[in-house]
Amino acid sequence: MTLLALQIGLILFVAKLGGLIASMLHLPSVLGELASGIAIGPYALGGIGFGSGIFAHGLIPIASGTMPITPELYGICTIASVILLFLSGLETNLKMFLKFAFAGSLVGVGGVLASFLLGNICSIYLLPKFLPDSFGYLSKLAETNLVKAILDPAALFMGIMSTATSVGITARILSERRKMDSEEGVTIMAGAVIDDVLGIIVLAIGMGIIKAEEAQTGNETGIKWIEIGKVALNAFGLWLGGTVVGILFGKKISGVLKLFKSPVTIGTLAFGLSLVIAGLFEAFGLTLIIGAYVMGLSLSRTDIKYMIQENLEPVYTFLVPVFFCVMGMMVDCRALCSKPVLLFGAIYTALAVLAKIGGCAIPSLFCGFNVKGALRVGAGMIPRGEVALIIAGIGVSTMVHGKPILTQEVFGIGIMMTLITTLVAPPCLVGLFNIRGMGVRYRRHNTDGSRSVRFKLQDEMVADLMVDKLIEVFRNEGFFTHLLNPREKIWEISMDNIEISLRQKRNKIYFECTPGEENLIVNAWMEVVSKINALAKSLAKPDRSNDIENLLPEKEEKVDTDSTASRFVRGYLMIPHFKASSKKEAIEKIVDAIAQAFPKNVINAQLCKQAVFEREESMATGLDHGIAVPHGRTDGVNHIVGAVAIVDNSENENGIIPDYETIDHSCIQFIVLTLVPNEANTPYLQLMAFINRIMRSSENQKKLLECKTEEQMKKIFNSIK
Repeated sequence: MTLLALQIGLILFVAKLGGLIASMLHLPSVLGELASGIAIGPYALGGIGFGSGIFAHGLIPIASGTMPITPELYGICTIASVILLFLSGLETNLKMFLKFAFAGSLVGVGGVLASFLLGNICSIYLLPKFLPDSFGYLSKLAETNLVKAILDPAALFMGIMSTATSVGITARILSERRKMDSEEGVTIMAGAVIDDVLGIIVLAIGMGIIKAEEAQTGNETGIKWIEIGKVALNAFGLWLGGTVVGILFGKKISGVLKLFKSPVTIGTLAFGLSLVIAGLFEAFGLTLIIGAYVMGLSLSRTDIKYMIQENLEPVYTFLVPVFFCVMGMMVDCRALCSKPVLLFGAIYTALAVLAKIGGCAIPSLFCGFNVKGALRVGAGMIPRGEVALIIAGIGVSTMVHGKPILTQEVFGIGIMMTLITTLVAPPCLVGLFNIRGMGVRYRRHNTDGSRSVRFKLQDEMVADLMVDKLIEVFRNEGFFTHLLNPREKIWEISMDNIEISLRQKRNKIYFECTPGEENLIVNAWMEVVSKINALAKSLAKPDRSNDIENLLPEKEEKVDTDSTASRFVRGYLMIPHFKASSKKEAIEKIVDAIAQAFPKNVINAQLCKQAVFEREESMATGLDHGIAVPHGRTDGVNHIVGAVAIVDNSENENGIIPDYETIDHSCIQFIVLTLVPNEANTPYLQLMAFINRIMRSSENQKKLLECKTEEQMKKIFNSIK
């Protein structure tokens, strides 16, 4: 357990570092995590021994048995694969699956069939040539019985491993180029949903066939199609039955989970349920990930979907990098660097790329796409990802007739294929989209007259708040909201026949919708605006005489004159005998005086006035005891500047600034105006708190009212104790 704790700690840091470096290079973080795992694995740095005791064979020594890592570490990796597929199922868009079922099905089926066949046939005829010691039997088997060779566990897994598409990279490119809603983008995403489902089905059938084959005795040489058919049918039936039952009872399951009320508990129990279902599927001869995917799919149309995603995010962040890093650790670098392995890996990877392009592009031609559009669809389906790695992990850890289905060399080839296809896809897709022109022979998408609706707000902070509240309103109305791209802030909002796209770009919010959906958006917008306005009013207009006044301490407190804030105030402009007839005039005169006194620090006096007036509109800055503290953050200054003005009320006992409201309705006697740079890291709150404390002191007020000159005022501020 000591070694396991050290290993997990190291893996977390190395995986995150690798992911960060990959992101900085504009590559998927998974590539960095895999590379980090290879570097610290038992076949690389992790296997270098030092000292004595538990480190004699390295921090991550090669484990005994068929697996290069310990069962404990692989167990954590397995749990990670469950949450990965559970959340993948949870994110599956069933509505898109149904809406674009025809084109997506043709694309998905074509890609899966081509990938499986090329991967399977490639392994039958080329693995024996490049790795004769481990797979020499395949060539002899193919000569005598080709069908039996195709159904060989190793050949099956090589075919299955190349089928799984991961469109996370593709989705990022589509969203960045604003092609997510294009004919190609929609078809790719729909095809990816079907591709995932078909990949799970193929894996289920493949595991059924392997189980049936393993059950045969050594004397049986023929293929028992009936037995294989039964097992395969049972596997497919279990997957299909579990999926149908899960979708039908998904809302009932969510209803039971909601009885626990706590969002964290609901997310935890949902993950626990996915582990239970995954275990049951494994017990019935399938794999854990199939059950996990089915459980996620079952809850994908429930109102707790996003609650589960949000609360499982920390678990996902912890486990998934561990999974990819451990997958990398299982790669034998020495075996992978051998010439036969590299040659076969290059051929297998090239066929995997061509299979997706051809298998997905050709069916696209029959769905209204031209050659350009078909190639875009095919290129978008190239990347493999987490599912391919999980299948490879299952292959290297599953024993058939006393030996693993896949060897370490072939497992490394699977990692190699995943890395290369993930790297190849982005430039191919970007290059194809750079070629101008439509990808379809005729416009078939967006026939409902979709249009863009734009709202422009004052700043990005307000836009962020509006988006958060809009998503909340739509969720409360029963809509399904999905964050397609966190970086680009692209949301999909859907329910029944309504499908709206929301995108935020700085202080602008864009909606893609039909004319009939515009009223829905406007009503949602007005609902949010009404709530925010009500909230703003309640904050800006509290019971000032009771609430805020009670917050201000009655007792005069000693002021820390050595604080940073005090040093700023001592540098303020001092204005004795200040006169103004209104709050607006007072603020303008004081800002102009500051600009004249500090010409190097005040860049734009008009911006300064605007910032102070905006602050006054949100909430008046008059305190008690005749004190006003107008202030604002602005780009009009490059340093903290301010002024202390003593208001001359000698000509009017009721005060000469009657419109400056204070919480105790007292006449304004002192105005302390402060201007702070907008982006600078300054003690803004500390400064305002310091000014409030020193100005509310009756002793300080008495001394200031006796001042006749600016020097006398400065002397008082320098001597405050």
